[in-house]
Amino acid sequence: MIKLTFLGTGTSHGVPMIACDCRVCASPDPRNHRTRTSAFLEYNDSCVLIDTPQEHRIQAIRNRIQRVDALLFTHTHADHIHGLDDVRRYSQLHRRPVPCYGTQTTLDTIRRVFEYAFIETPRGGGKPQIDLHPIDEERPFPLFGVDILPVPVWHGETPVLGFRFNGLAYVTDTNRIPPSSFERLKGLDVLVLDALRPRPHITHYSLYQALDVVDRLRPKRTYFVHMTHDLDHEEANAYLRTVMDGVELAYDGLTITV
Repeated sequence: MIKLTFLGTGTSHGVPMIACDCRVCASPDPRNHRTRTSAFLEYNDSCVLIDTPQEHRIQAIRNRIQRVDALLFTHTHADHIHGLDDVRRYSQLHRRPVPCYGTQTTLDTIRRVFEYAFIETPRGGGKPQIDLHPIDEERPFPLFGVDILPVPVWHGETPVLGFRFNGLAYVTDTNRIPPSSFERLKGLDVLVLDALRPRPHITHYSLYQALDVVDRLRPKRTYFVHMTHDLDHEEANAYLRTVMDGVELAYDGLTITV
């Protein structure tokens, strides 16, 4: 069994957005308060984090995360890596580096952006202790007793990795899934998928494009993530219930089991 906690479900701006008083940003419904997209998986007595957005510290405290045994990166946009410094707390607690997995290009960017973590620096303060492990996107890799299957997708012109853990697939930040990756997403119990807003976007699926993907794949359950303030949680879910069974918006703090 895999337990998945949605740490964040918002777009790169987050919701509420800075200097916005729209009805979703001003909504009292906590499900409309979306930090940047990230997820936390627990299985086989191990804890795996997907991405480190800017609010990782807040997400970790709010969801009582006590440890991270491995970290997976989908890509290196700011809203997916710029909370990496907070990972130092896990290496301090457990006295070991945190293994980090991503494509070689992703890891090269992390090494450049967080250069201070990999070079000799004066003593004092702290920095994340991490080990970088490149992924071959064409092959599954073992992690704590599960063979994780990379799922390459496109985010505009940016390559992004989704991940499949047995019957669960996590695919954020995409507007195009190539045919070979569609094959890797067949027969799912749960699909987590990007659905930015109702209107089309050049690097993300719209709500209606995401529904087309779900219609093709027919997973048993689907949760949409990476939403803007254009989607009110309750209104969007009421609409989704009328068009397709087993599809809903995720929200920060939602926990499911697969």
